[in-house]
Amino acid sequence: MTTDDSKEAVYERAGMTDNRIGFGERPAVVVVDVQNGMTDHENPLGADLPEMVEYANKVVQAAREANVPVVFTRTVTTHPDAADMGVFAEKIPALKTLRDGTEWTEIDGRMDVRGGDHVLDKRHASAFHGTELGSMLTAMGIDTLVVAGCSTSGCVRATVFDAVANGFRTAIPAEAVGDRSTAQHESNLFDMGAKNADVVSTEEVLAYLDSR
Repeated sequence: MTTDDSKEAVYERAGMTDNRIGFGERPAVVVVDVQNGMTDHENPLGADLPEMVEYANKVVQAAREANVPVVFTRTVTTHPDAADMGVFAEKIPALKTLRDGTEWTEIDGRMDVRGGDHVLDKRHASAFHGTELGSMLTAMGIDTLVVAGCSTSGCVRATVFDAVANGFRTAIPAEAVGDRSTAQHESNLFDMGAKNADVVSTEEVLAYLDSR
């Protein structure tokens, strides 16, 4: 530990500052769990995230105009006791509300979802774990992921970690992700920006997509 134990000093000592990966040539957009169960405070998991939804929509629309693939993910259980989620649902019992066919698993109606977009159901935090996402992206020749959605500290973070582990350049448009905790949102953006992904403005992502 340095004598200055501030977060910035600790990360700087480790060389985890301002090391941009940059965008590649073949992007896709993954919108993580912008579903009613996560964006409606009537659900115990939910939080009011209107700005995140607005900015995530901007990214989706820019991707569509550039013919860039868009994947929406949903956390869904198909078992009455959420056995398909394993210990994840034991740790967070409220996940059992995300039953397939209920309003809580529907993509938030404010999102611009269209027929050509892929909707991927998952049982765990990462959009890669036990899903078709990795093979889909590989088959499409994707080298860059833009990850939006919620929550920053949970499913977004897990997806970003696995994206990097699978060899994808990964960018997070800062305004297009959100969390039920502002402190966790900010802390996790800082950490992911230092270790895993490029945390950039939504405007920078829109300009990149527009250049495709």
